Amino acid sequence: MSVAMLPEPMVDVRDAESFAAATGAGPTAMSDLEHYRSYLADWNRHMNLVGPKTLEVFWSRHAWDSAQILRFAPDALTWADLGTGAGLPGIVLAILGKGRPSYHVHLVESLTKRCRFLSEVVTVLDLPATVHNSRAEDLSLAVDIVTARACAPLSRLLGYARPYFQSGARGLFLKGQDVASDLTEASKSWDFDADVLQSLSDARGRIVCVKRLGRGR
Repeated sequence: MSVAMLPEPMVDVRDAESFAAATGAGPTAMSDLEHYRSYLADWNRHMNLVGPKTLEVFWSRHAWDSAQILRFAPDALTWADLGTGAGLPGIVLAILGKGRPSYHVHLVESLTKRCRFLSEVVTVLDLPATVHNSRAEDLSLAVDIVTARACAPLSRLLGYARPYFQSGARGLFLKGQDVASDLTEASKSWDFDADVLQSLSDARGRIVCVKRLGRGR
């Protein structure tokens, strides 16, 4: 395992206006994000998509936390979001990339009821995204970036993501403050090179950029 820690400046996003300023999102994207937020709130009454309290800080906790990874792969056109759940970060990435030629996000989720939610959002908002009702490791999609947020410990996540790395992807994984122990545990099973980036949305958060993944030991 080779790991480098790269500091990044925090960006204060608290509401729709500051989100638009941080991302450059235009009126169409902001409208889509508002609709997505409404869908989350509505469906969340009947199924567990996100913590109810986190909807009160949607722009910082969900929208900006997801959108920030575009800064680390600005030229990426194809993405796979593993264990996407409520569509984070995948739906946000699809909204912000809407209209870019050849841009597409694959939303990979094993729970059928969550896929129903994702499919409705993708259809209604006409997003450049495909919902895959499948286990992540059962697919082998050729993408530029494979990502995940709150999906699994890194040791397991690398196993899920391995087919995507074998097809040429890089990894951008949103992790929490326990990233050091997560990396140490993953190194027991995997040989990989990674940069650990400071989250732009949360001082405690980290983004693990995996550039190379070797076979498990």
